Amino acid sequence: MADCGRGLQQVRNIIAAAHKDCSVLEKLQFYDQWATQYEEDVSILDYKAPHLAALALASVCPLNRESKLVLDVACGTGRAAEELKRCGFTLFHGLDGSAGMLEVAKKKTLYQDLKHGMLGHEQLPYDSDKYDAVIIVGALSDGQVPVSLLPELLRVSKAGGLVCMTTRSNTSNLKYKADLEEEMSSLQSKGFWEQVLVQEVEQWEKATSEKEIAKESDYISGVIYIYRKIPDPSTGS
Repeated sequence: MADCGRGLQQVRNIIAAAHKDCSVLEKLQFYDQWATQYEEDVSILDYKAPHLAALALASVCPLNRESKLVLDVACGTGRAAEELKRCGFTLFHGLDGSAGMLEVAKKKTLYQDLKHGMLGHEQLPYDSDKYDAVIIVGALSDGQVPVSLLPELLRVSKAGGLVCMTTRSNTSNLKYKADLEEEMSSLQSKGFWEQVLVQEVEQWEKATSEKEIAKESDYISGVIYIYRKIPDPSTGS
């Protein structure tokens, strides 16, 4: 656990601020200011999502990982790409709304391409059917990226490509989680993708709200979803 001079309660307050209801511009300014301290702070929360999501994606992509082009959406400081590299992936493009977060990610020299974009508010700045895998860790939650982003994740994936997503299962995020799963199911029922994996994780990260700290644990739970894009039978793509 990193010693960054902040205690757990201070970090909980910061996370609460990240999820508060405010304008998109205010939220991005918050992340810009937080960027240099972000990794140390989330380590205090024992935030496991990037590591667990990378392992999950690797488990359903056993071959030729080094040749798979991965789009890391809401890449932040690059923690998911770091974990994916440990699993044998090597080709990364990254996208985030925070210029400050992207500056930190750029210094890690993990990404062949980094772009700035407003997630969920505009089309992703990529061609359709481009990526072997798309991953978004942490951003799909209440007060963050809207559920309306999902069709865009699907669009930029290749036929047969994988889309890996995470969200929290804590009380304050249950409505968002339900909406997210409804959209996932809708896209599946329409034949756009098929579910490959759902992994529930009991100890996702330490709770940021005192109301959600259970007597036996101060962790909240989370979930990882992986879907595979189904080829369009009329085009084969």
